[in-house]
Amino acid sequence: MPLLLDSLFSSVALGHLIVDMLNGSRAVILAYLSVPLGLTNTSIGIISTVYIWGSSLSQPVFGWAADRIGPRWLAAGGVLWMMSFFSLAVTLQGTLALVLLVLASFGSAAFHPAGVMQATLRGRNYYAGRETTAASLFFMFGQFGLFFGPVVAGPLLDNFGLMGLLLPAGLALPVGLNAGYQLRNGHNPRRETSQDESPAVLRLAVSRRFFIALAVIAALQAWTQQNMITFVPKYLSDLGQTASTYGLVAGLFMGGSALGNVIGGSLADRYGKRNVALRAYLLASIPLFIISRLGWSHWLYLLIPLSGALTGSVHSIIVVLAQRSIPGGMAMASGLALGFMFSAGALGTLLSGPLADAQGFPLVFQMTSGLVLVAAVLVALFLRGEIIQSSSR
Repeated sequence: MPLLLDSLFSSVALGHLIVDMLNGSRAVILAYLSVPLGLTNTSIGIISTVYIWGSSLSQPVFGWAADRIGPRWLAAGGVLWMMSFFSLAVTLQGTLALVLLVLASFGSAAFHPAGVMQATLRGRNYYAGRETTAASLFFMFGQFGLFFGPVVAGPLLDNFGLMGLLLPAGLALPVGLNAGYQLRNGHNPRRETSQDESPAVLRLAVSRRFFIALAVIAALQAWTQQNMITFVPKYLSDLGQTASTYGLVAGLFMGGSALGNVIGGSLADRYGKRNVALRAYLLASIPLFIISRLGWSHWLYLLIPLSGALTGSVHSIIVVLAQRSIPGGMAMASGLALGFMFSAGALGTLLSGPLADAQGFPLVFQMTSGLVLVAAVLVALFLRGEIIQSSSR
């Protein structure tokens, strides 16, 4: 695919890979630390919520900055910031590691709005308007990072302890420097947009009802994925599985999500965003419900990535709709959308943690199956009539 050979696109895509590889290690690290630090499911939920809020609530601010100064310092600096604090966290360990992990999350917040803005523009302006495909490829790299994070972290923790995680953290250095080099000319989003299309082409004519429905769907999407990312490792740990096993299974969820994201983005450009989102959510409820009833089984190696693929296929659709409908700069719109989704997912995790302590993980996963069904109903009822305004040229 030509986009993958584009040096600018690949630089932010690789940045997304390494940022989310470190992000993806979080749940495995917390499961690993739960024994020596005495962390309960509620504690893990709270720490995950604080981490995600750190990387989400600040995203609109970083997006606003990227719209004005360009993405270079935000994208490259975010990767390097995250590398630095993550390395400190695994080196100093103990309770202090939890604080340093939260500080590392601000690097993720700086990177995401600048990265997704640049990726979407490359697809829209230089690759035949394939904006959703470009966004989905960008998110695919991040989700593969979330896949590799726990898959790599599990064996490293088993064999070397927390210090073993310095290896993936060190990979961020060349990736961050490369992103800074590729973005050295600024690539102002307003200048790129003006080359090919007027601002009117970029906006969706939508109602307040559309905005509200899109926000609720985004929240349900994020809650669903965060439930799986955060609690699958602890669930399998409680069932007696090793860090290598629950790291692999958790990684498979994000690996499936990465593949589903690319397939969903490509299908959405061809057949419509609403049609793809509706069918994906309806189908996703099936493996999620089976997971809640199964306990430990080798079938999880199939059901976990399948549920990831179906829920992940809608992610880029939501972000692109937000970019086209939220007033203001494109990076700020991306930051608002991603920040809201991450925050909503964190809040959902905060609610799911006590539920897991009180009623067990199977009920949490059953509830997760219900969340995607509610999202499907909202897509069917309210995400109708995407009207792209025609250019005045």
